[in-house]
Amino acid sequence: MKILVLDNYDSFTFNLVQYVQEILDHKVDVFRNDAITLDAVGAYDAIILSPGPGLP
Repeated sequence: MKILVLDNYDSFTFNLVQYVQEILDHKVDVFRNDAITLDAVGAYDAIILSPGPGLP
């Protein structure tokens, strides 16, 4: 399973990545929200959005 985390420039992103990798035992790819194309996003089986800066 290919898992993508879209980093919305917040400090919580890598906490999410660590939890997902530990729970699912899968490698997770992380890209900033403006550093990946829509076509590339479509290649993933699961997408997790980080909450972004400020209050979620």
